[in-house]
Amino acid sequence: MEFNVKKLASDAGVFFSRAMQFTEEKLGQAEKTELDAHFENLLARADCTKNWTEKILRQTEVLLQPNPSARVEEFLYEKLDRKVPSRVTNGELLAQYMTEAANDFGPGTPYGKTLIKVGETQRRLGAAEREFIRSASINFLTPLRNFLEGDWRTISKERRILQNRRLDLDACKARVKKAKAAEAKAACEGDAVPDFQETRPRNYVLSASASALWSDEVEKAEHELRLTQTEFDRQAEVTRLLLEGISSTHVNHLRCLHEFVESQTNYYAQCYQFMLDLQKQLGSSKGEIFSGTFVGNAESASPAAATSPPAVAAATLPAVPTIPVVPTIVGVPNTVAEGVLNPNEVKPPASGTRRARVLYDYEAADSTELALLADEMITVYSLPGMDPDWLIGERGNQKGKVPVTYLELLS
Repeated sequence: MEFNVKKLASDAGVFFSRAMQFTEEKLGQAEKTELDAHFENLLARADCTKNWTEKILRQTEVLLQPNPSARVEEFLYEKLDRKVPSRVTNGELLAQYMTEAANDFGPGTPYGKTLIKVGETQRRLGAAEREFIRSASINFLTPLRNFLEGDWRTISKERRILQNRRLDLDACKARVKKAKAAEAKAACEGDAVPDFQETRPRNYVLSASASALWSDEVEKAEHELRLTQTEFDRQAEVTRLLLEGISSTHVNHLRCLHEFVESQTNYYAQCYQFMLDLQKQLGSSKGEIFSGTFVGNAESASPAAATSPPAVAAATLPAVPTIPVVPTIVGVPNTVAEGVLNPNEVKPPASGTRRARVLYDYEAADSTELALLADEMITVYSLPGMDPDWLIGERGNQKGKVPVTYLELLS
């Protein structure tokens, strides 16, 4: 390895000169070249962009992967340029446990059936979460990370070079200033009238020679100043162009942010739909398991049942809202509820109908169903042998079947 002593000495001299200039500036003993206001605003904007990008990146990583150990593992795989191994999501793991528990309890039991249904929904939720994490990482995290590891490193490098060029420029200005002061002092001493009785003539010859030397020193310092000024101006322009590119970075990050929001919207929409489907399934299972939950009106109870001890004990308990059931439908057999229902043939009970508030919009699948709008109020009642997931709903002159899971029954 070739060792260049001259280059090492030159670099050491430059480093020492910059260190001296920087220290004197901090102590207020040297002048500092100030950048224009626009340039300072660009620097502040770039620093702000970098700081907030780092915070948003880190917090988004926490949102997508709350486990710090998993984040460290993913970071190491990324630095080693290796593919991150597939990891089971919490929803998928929960689905696995529920399915295994259902097999142990018996998949034909009510509890086992429900575990299988909930487990399948958890599996779908986990798969949706995995897709959301993948999409957010590609469309949002990667561009932010590329900015910090690419563009920002380039900007930081050019800013350090600009800082060194400025220190060199200010050091050259200080040398020119000192050289001119020494030249002026030598010129004053050279202009003095010689006194041959007190001072030997050779001192005046030396003064004239020193003045000439300082003049050469001034010319040399001014030449270095011009070169340093040119390098500083060139580096300032390069840095300015990079800083102005921050606007393009904001535009790119804005587009990535829209894609992140779209991915998140799709993810939560899928989760919402999965849970609605599960709610319908669980409502049907609940009707099968807890048959008799929806009972008829109190008026339809027999007198003996009304006076029996269990009925008296039940009267002391809080009232449980019930869905009124139409005892009979004139001209329509009881099995009609299980087949095709013609809402026009259904007559509401004389008393005991319930009011219900619609929770979500519902689009009728056929003419036997009633379309619903969120937050509207309708009248509901049930039919003998009717699917417990459905009720008869009335809104003005309109009538049809409505799903129970879309309603909030009011007492």
